[in-house]
Amino acid sequence: MSDTTTLTDLHYLGASEALDLFRSRDLSPVELLEAVLQRIDAVNPQINALTEQLVHEARESARNAEQRYRTGGSLAPLLGLPIAAKEKHSLAGHVLSNGLVDQRHVVAHADHPVIGRIRSAGGIVHARTATPEFCCATVTHSPLWGVTRNPFNLELSPGGSSGGSGAALAAGFAPLATGSDIAGSTRLPAAFTGTVGFKAPYGRIPGVAPLSADHYRGDGPMARTVADAALLANVMTGRHPDDHASLAAAEPLPGAWASVVGLRIALCIRLGNYRVDPDVESNTRAVAAALQSAGAIVEEVELPWTTAEIHRISFTHYGHILGPAIEDATRGAESQLAAYTVQFMADARAAAADTRFLDGLTAETRMQSELAAVMSGFDALICPTSAAAALTADGDYLDGISVGGEHLEHYWQAHMTVPFNIANRCPVLAVPSGMADCGIPTGIQIVGHPFDDDMVFRIGVAVEKVRPWAHRYAQIGS
Repeated sequence: MSDTTTLTDLHYLGASEALDLFRSRDLSPVELLEAVLQRIDAVNPQINALTEQLVHEARESARNAEQRYRTGGSLAPLLGLPIAAKEKHSLAGHVLSNGLVDQRHVVAHADHPVIGRIRSAGGIVHARTATPEFCCATVTHSPLWGVTRNPFNLELSPGGSSGGSGAALAAGFAPLATGSDIAGSTRLPAAFTGTVGFKAPYGRIPGVAPLSADHYRGDGPMARTVADAALLANVMTGRHPDDHASLAAAEPLPGAWASVVGLRIALCIRLGNYRVDPDVESNTRAVAAALQSAGAIVEEVELPWTTAEIHRISFTHYGHILGPAIEDATRGAESQLAAYTVQFMADARAAAADTRFLDGLTAETRMQSELAAVMSGFDALICPTSAAAALTADGDYLDGISVGGEHLEHYWQAHMTVPFNIANRCPVLAVPSGMADCGIPTGIQIVGHPFDDDMVFRIGVAVEKVRPWAHRYAQIGS
């Protein structure tokens, strides 16, 4: 590192750039880690993104990585990079609470598969990030950990449930982070924090039983750039003995992609009848126009969906799987739960009582067919990530939410992510689209055909080039 560069200049360094500097020995893993730790000390008290820091372990790992770069030879793909892990991704010997007060002393006996792969690839887990209880909200606060705030506007939420990871990336606490997604939990924080989140196709990235068998869910990478998200995705993917649904590794994402010239991209603003905030719509259309200027063919399409239908279908699913899982995990500790958790369980229970799982599957496959029909003849589809531009940091939203002058019964109906958990073989990359008047970023989703991961990254890289606003990082603490 040059004598004119200070540690505080480094906390927003990208993962790919850091690896290049490590290899050339112009920067050491120790220097990057210390810059990140210094940033955390300065800023985390204001945003509360982290549940735990592993400072001693991380410093030892950084010194070991520094030595490996000095000696040369074969180098692991993430060697020396500090990575923030979502708390639900277990670390052997560390607390695994899932944000629940009653489980604050539960200790994990094994690493989550994605943690094991990150460590095997040389990544350094130096911090763990906050979630709502059992990841069942799209805001990030809990009685156990308090309120996590958006680095761009402290009154607003970074989203959830991977809100701690999104806030940590936006604040400069790590170049890479882990997320998970069952209703938008990776993509929504990416949208609200100006970062990148990848919802991989079901089975691409291994999970933990029994919920690894839930075809709505999945784990994935978060980063500040598309290339960095691809770097972490390549490490996470592939068959794992602990998850029988996991797929054999596909061809690695290349790290360099062809242009979008000649690609046919479908633009869908409302996904049926979502009431989209004007800032969100304007920024989505600006991305579409920029892609068209770059040589893509963009055509607007419509889908025959309604938010009420999507909510009914998805909560039938949650009512038969996630709801009972939360009830089992929290039995006997109901009085300690956040209000949103109690509400989620009640809504899920009611949906399961009303609709059979088989009937829910029938509706899911119909929606999947409708999406396939609309996407026929296109290489991908783009749409907003959230119809609402923002959520308040400490909101429970027990009475729903108002968007575009319309009151929605459930605040999840303001998010446009759930349809692609229903169609969960589709890869979806969430990337920034611009800024809202409330002072936080907005985002779009790039939806690919089933298992066509490379295409969504190809378009994501193009969006970064034509809408390079993402380099405008959160200025908190500056």
